[in-house]
Amino acid sequence: MFKIRSRRHRAGLSSATRRLCTTSVAVCLSLIPAQHLLAQKGVFKPPEPVTYTERYEIFGAANFLNGQAGQSLPKRYNMGGGEVMGTYWLTPKYGVAADFRYVAGSTPVLPGGQATNPRVQTRPYVSQAIGMGGVQYHFRGNHYGGINFHALAGVTHGDFDHSNPGLPTGSFTSVTGLYSNRTSAMAVAGPSIEFNRSAHLAVRLSPEIVFEHFGDELREFFSFSGGVVYRFGER
Repeated sequence: MFKIRSRRHRAGLSSATRRLCTTSVAVCLSLIPAQHLLAQKGVFKPPEPVTYTERYEIFGAANFLNGQAGQSLPKRYNMGGGEVMGTYWLTPKYGVAADFRYVAGSTPVLPGGQATNPRVQTRPYVSQAIGMGGVQYHFRGNHYGGINFHALAGVTHGDFDHSNPGLPTGSFTSVTGLYSNRTSAMAVAGPSIEFNRSAHLAVRLSPEIVFEHFGDELREFFSFSGGVVYRFGER
């Protein structure tokens, strides 16, 4: 009888111990933050909403520029390069912007360059460095994308004699039809279409009409930029 009571006592003690351990574990789990448990299980966290309320914005892009390297040249050139634009948003709708671009390429010229000694190559290399400032207007946007409009004005410096084989400047510009190296007024205007990747990062496509005055009259050309915009800074 003594042995039977001892076994029953040990069984009762073991059962009580198990209940105590179970209760202790439950209490400990209740003290762990719910966010930590959700993170451990890999529960999806919604992305940060796109608000367009950041104070600063920087845009880096590849740039295409269509233009003309001489007043009397019958054909236009196509240049490629890079662009960086920074914007300070005064309000969620209006911002001031500063823009710098560098583009380069080859251009058709008049056939007279083939008769010189030394000869001028058939498509000389030319380049432009462009600096402008202006405004941006945020027209509309949501979580997926947005539309802005911008207008910029400034100056462009054209280097048109990179491929001069050693001719006097006057002779080179005369036989090729190219401008001499000079600085001119320039302005652009157009929309920017954005495709948001996150609250702060977006892909931007920006077609523009270009106005320049290298020659004797104001001329209109076309430009296109495609790149990435990053928004940051609390308002």
